[in-house]
Amino acid sequence: MNESIHIASTDQDEIYRELLPQIRALVKDEPNAIANLANVTGALKVAFPKISWVGFYLWDGTELVLGPFQGKPACVRIQSGKGVCGTAFQRRETVIVADVERFPGHIACDPASQSEIVVPLLDGDMTYGVLDLDSDRLDAFNAVDRSHLEEVAALVVPFLRVRN
Repeated sequence: MNESIHIASTDQDEIYRELLPQIRALVKDEPNAIANLANVTGALKVAFPKISWVGFYLWDGTELVLGPFQGKPACVRIQSGKGVCGTAFQRRETVIVADVERFPGHIACDPASQSEIVVPLLDGDMTYGVLDLDSDRLDAFNAVDRSHLEEVAALVVPFLRVRN
């Protein structure tokens, strides 16, 4: 399969509409969770110039541990309830932060990061981790991102279910 991502639109909602089928095709025939998570981060990073960092943090039973990502080296371990990732994980809901400097307890892995969205990886009562996206722009993420990134999260959960 050709792993290239092709996006023709410049409209945010349309970019996601073009991207989601391509992500589905990337993960369709690959059973390995790590390979799929890596390709998902790569696809998101290529599709959206506003993303300065994108990756997964996976719950190991004690804390969130860094998984596949695209961007600068990152914090390796995050406790539940700490920072934006730990908060989204603990609350089991997507958290959008327009200005990370205004988020109490923000964990600054990259000082250039200005805004963030974190989507929990939910499966019934189980939370496998989070999908974390940062931007070096203020207010880079919105409800359109939330809606489509929650779809992306739902696409990867079956691979995490098999992994655990």
